[in-house]
Amino acid sequence: MDLQLKGLKAIVTGGTKGIGLAIARTLAAEGAEVAICARDQAAVDVTVSALAELSGARASGAAVDVSDGAALKAWVERIGSEWSGLDIVVANVSALAIGNDIQSWRKEFETDLLGTVNLVEAAMPYLEASRAASIVAISSVSGREIDFAAGPYGVFKAALVHYMQGLANQLASKGIRANTVSPGNVYFEGGVWDWIEHNDAALFERALALNPTGRMGRPQEIANAVAFIASPAASFVSGTNFVVDGALTRGVQL
Repeated sequence: MDLQLKGLKAIVTGGTKGIGLAIARTLAAEGAEVAICARDQAAVDVTVSALAELSGARASGAAVDVSDGAALKAWVERIGSEWSGLDIVVANVSALAIGNDIQSWRKEFETDLLGTVNLVEAAMPYLEASRAASIVAISSVSGREIDFAAGPYGVFKAALVHYMQGLANQLASKGIRANTVSPGNVYFEGGVWDWIEHNDAALFERALALNPTGRMGRPQEIANAVAFIASPAASFVSGTNFVVDGALTRGVQL
């Protein structure tokens, strides 16, 4: 299937590792021009070089903390101006805060929710001018079921689904689509489940046992879903929460 991504301009936050890196690579491999951000400038530089080499298309990146609204908006506006437009926006960064202390609630609000809101608002003038405008937020199965991450992480992942579904309805007449992709447990070296495996083996085994596939997901499996739902090939898909979890969740999504 041709995803019709060649030549489209995409922004991916948190694009230097894990799911975000896989998304950036997949979009670039499909011919999109990709701009990424992350907090580590060295990692950004390495990733941008790899993206450009992968596709031959334009790639860019900057060290940006998405919880800094002013910095995030300035970066998005710079890319949109320099590239004369934006077509795809992927909000991927999470604070991964599962504690019930007030600081965890604040981190999740400022990073997951406000980071997405500020990203979308900054990109909106460019999306309104695009013929293939698409917004994708990375949520989580923890946003639709109560699990060990109930609390700030689950609450704000659920809020992202509500926010995207609202945008889908509000922006449909402008030709702008908005969706969420909700991964289940995703394992990669240096990721949260890698850490849990080596520091809380009991939790890791309980989580692994819940999935009927007998394994956790891979970043590329999530990236494939994001690339499709963000692409013109999914032109009539909007307001959807695309769950990619290997049948981990049991609740019926109505």
